Amino acid sequence: MSNASGKAPSSHFLENKTIVIAGVGLAGSAFVVGLQKLWNAKLGQPNIIIYERDAQDVAAQRETYNLSLTGYDDSGGLVALRNLGLLDDILEKAVSGLDGAGSFKIWDSRWKEQVSFTRKPVSGIPTTSIRIARENIRQVLHNSFRLNDHCVINWDSQCVAATQLPNGRLRVRVVHGNDDESEPECDLLIAADGASSKLRQSLRPNDTLLSNGAVLRGGIATFKESLPQPLSEDWGFVVSRTGVSAFFSPIGENRIFWTIGQNETQVPRLNRESLTQAQAVIDKSLELGSHIPEPFSSIVKRTDPKTVLLLNSRDKMPFYHSDITKIPAIFLGDSNHALSPFAGTGGNLALVDGWDLATQICSQSSLEEAVRAYDELSVPRATMFIKRSRRLIEAAHDTGLRYYLFWCMLFVGKFVRWVMYKMGN
Repeated sequence: MSNASGKAPSSHFLENKTIVIAGVGLAGSAFVVGLQKLWNAKLGQPNIIIYERDAQDVAAQRETYNLSLTGYDDSGGLVALRNLGLLDDILEKAVSGLDGAGSFKIWDSRWKEQVSFTRKPVSGIPTTSIRIARENIRQVLHNSFRLNDHCVINWDSQCVAATQLPNGRLRVRVVHGNDDESEPECDLLIAADGASSKLRQSLRPNDTLLSNGAVLRGGIATFKESLPQPLSEDWGFVVSRTGVSAFFSPIGENRIFWTIGQNETQVPRLNRESLTQAQAVIDKSLELGSHIPEPFSSIVKRTDPKTVLLLNSRDKMPFYHSDITKIPAIFLGDSNHALSPFAGTGGNLALVDGWDLATQICSQSSLEEAVRAYDELSVPRATMFIKRSRRLIEAAHDTGLRYYLFWCMLFVGKFVRWVMYKMGN
């Protein structure tokens, strides 16, 4: 921990205080690891109480899909993991993107490559982007927790509400798996409980998710043989002027995660226990992507019904914690700024948010200063990505002028990146 004078502080505003963390997804987990890494060992440790909605085995089962972690600028998850000291552990579990193999691409509806995104990674990062299973990222983070008398995890326990107390602390209502309830008190609440945050509903009831008019269907397909080209290493979007977009990414040597999206009215939630509903999603996906040649049909037909997803694409702009002096609660990751699944950057922002918040808490002299500094980093960053995601959804699912403007911008961007790369070399 450091301050402006460069001298080690003799005290800290969270010394021996109680911190409740709701959710140990990527954002909450990165914050725990970062706080423990940066905390001054000469000071009294805060008491960290973690509550996770899922049971420990269920949490792993829910996160079989993979995501992209980037390392070409400070908003990348690989940069945050480098700062956390976990980069090597993460790279060992990468599915693709190492040693120059595999990259993010955009194909047209005939699988003809239109754009391949290659950028120079920042210092200390060996690759621009990797694909990795989300469960593996969480496991690496959880393996780094220093669990002891000052840091405990309560699985199968969901924080559902928070109440401000006269002494300035918060009382958190927690529902446990056996329907028991508890009401721990804390000096600081970290709400990292996801896009549908119960704590945000409790403390900010008018701050809700907004539909952006798209619906996403998908699942995980398994191949007994090797994966079909061009998806053995590369990942990315198929975009066409039909108003339908598709995304594909390899998961290991024999599985592919796929989605297909279009603008449509919101659909009811999928009952994941119903094989009939799952098959209906698969059938609808085949219909929507009927204009995309093989291997599209083969991929979708090999989908495990248990992995099928059906999502209404929603997002939410970030907010500043202007009331932190009254309500000591910090909303982290998706609980603050939910991104659409089409954005592809939620995991990166979650990791960077966790690291940034831990850094500011350990370097500032008050909670107010720490939160202000954190917001100045997080809010503009998330706003930029959400606006970019909304533009992408409009363009990728449009059949008119915006579709052609989308391709023009891609090719202009490709040319600019090529020029910058040449100049840099």
